Amino acid sequence: MKKVIIIGNGPAGISAALYTIRAGIKTIVIGHGLGSLGKADKIENFYGFEFPIAGSKLVETGIAQAKRLGAEIINEEVVGISAIDNHSESTQLKSAFSVRTDKNQYLSDAVILATGASRTAPPIKGLKELEGQGVSYCAVCDAFFYRNKDVAVLGSGEYALNEVKELLPIVNSVTLLTNGSEPTVSFPKEIKIEKHAISSLNPGASNPLLGGIGSLESVTLNYENKIKLDGIFVAYGTAGSSALAKKIGAFTEGNKIIVNSEMSTNVPGLYAAGDCIGGLLQISKAVSDGAIAGTSVVKYLR
Repeated sequence: MKKVIIIGNGPAGISAALYTIRAGIKTIVIGHGLGSLGKADKIENFYGFEFPIAGSKLVETGIAQAKRLGAEIINEEVVGISAIDNHSESTQLKSAFSVRTDKNQYLSDAVILATGASRTAPPIKGLKELEGQGVSYCAVCDAFFYRNKDVAVLGSGEYALNEVKELLPIVNSVTLLTNGSEPTVSFPKEIKIEKHAISSLNPGASNPLLGGIGSLESVTLNYENKIKLDGIFVAYGTAGSSALAKKIGAFTEGNKIIVNSEMSTNVPGLYAAGDCIGGLLQISKAVSDGAIAGTSVVKYLR
């Protein structure tokens, strides 16, 4: 039986699941908590509800609906996704996927990214300006460029831990920068943990070939202590859809995943739906995106 993994248990993800389940495709929905919608006090602009409904209730009802129809609902945090060789003689699919969470690894024939809009990085001076010049959002993508160099990971949870593990075999050293937060998981003993707030990221001498912008040279903590670094990998909060898309080579623009009219990315078998693709950030659009992604996956897998 063909299998799809849907990352995200909000309106877009659950809407997609309703279509894939009913088409006879084994459907796994992986979500972590109730997301930002779960914090909404009341929603009164979504079709079908005479009275306002709490966001948490709407999410829980959707999850229960998908579960009743046969979806496997998993409450875990996704930290990575990668393409794997598909050697099955019974399928002509171009690719298959491995989805890693904080607890397990899952395989599927297709993936739908629907975790909502990506979380923004903290407002640290120099972070935005040094993107691509020492600041990266994907250890799998860029670790090679920092072989035997000193780097840091910005974060404090499972997502940050995953990036640390990707970097350790390649770089010279890894420092964890929590930006004032306490680590929520246990990190390897060989990394140094700095809990001070980050004041700024500092470039080195300017390079005319790079538009006059110098590459990252150091980080300032508490407005006084400087740490020399060659690179910083941002893994703040949890991995949003765009971060996961970048890890597998899907095209993005800013924090938006680029898809076609069928919600397909440039990676065969990888789809995206909801706030992560931009446009009107409303539940009604997320449900529509999910329905399109779900039916597109059905066609792809058949």
